[in-house]
Amino acid sequence: MSRILVTGSADGLGRAAATTLLAQGHDVVLHARNKERAAGLDGLAGRGRIVVGDFTERDAVRRIADELNDSEPLDAVIHNAGVWRGRPVMPVNIVAPFLLTALVRAPRRVVYLSSSSHLGGRPVLDGVDWLGETPGSYDDSKLYVTALAAAVARLRPGVLSNAVDPGWVPTKMGGPGAPDDLELGHRTQEWLAVSDDPQALTSGGYWYHGERTQPHDATHDEAFQDRLLQTLAEETGVAL
Repeated sequence: MSRILVTGSADGLGRAAATTLLAQGHDVVLHARNKERAAGLDGLAGRGRIVVGDFTERDAVRRIADELNDSEPLDAVIHNAGVWRGRPVMPVNIVAPFLLTALVRAPRRVVYLSSSSHLGGRPVLDGVDWLGETPGSYDDSKLYVTALAAAVARLRPGVLSNAVDPGWVPTKMGGPGAPDDLELGHRTQEWLAVSDDPQALTSGGYWYHGERTQPHDATHDEAFQDRLLQTLAEETGVAL
């Protein structure tokens, strides 16, 4: 049995992943943005606990990290929480996972939710509104988090760090007309979080439906990774 945090587990892919992992007997820490959404997790919370906090607020992310560090160590984190558009894009999609990665006692495995949209992202860090006072670029945010996953794999050799493209699936964010397979959309991150299959015990990959694929060229550019980490450290006051 593994102890796994799934961020953004109130609905969509996060809830699906949490439900599957709980059914497999794992100890899952659920996360919801607020108390109202947490109330909807009551049916899942029998064998886990819930942490509550809005990832647009850095103090809330820090508080969640403190709560997690005060309880049993995590074996894995699935950084699932994400937003498609608007002012929360940068705070939720990249700043929050960076802070959790830096602050939570390092689990053995970390999985970051990317997107094929990261291929349209720009490896440019100047002028980014990390606070989310203006709408952010989803494509850029997913490139940043994919590069973060690769950087963690490089800098923390004892940690298995991977990024997953779940596909364009019919969740609330993806919309009812999304063409991809919802079931396949959450299986890869679950597998990377708990499986002992040799492929799941690799690090630094970008995955789509169980297959390792090629990400944006900037993902494994160590100079870009270092600039990203340094920029986020200066922005948040927390170093990886």
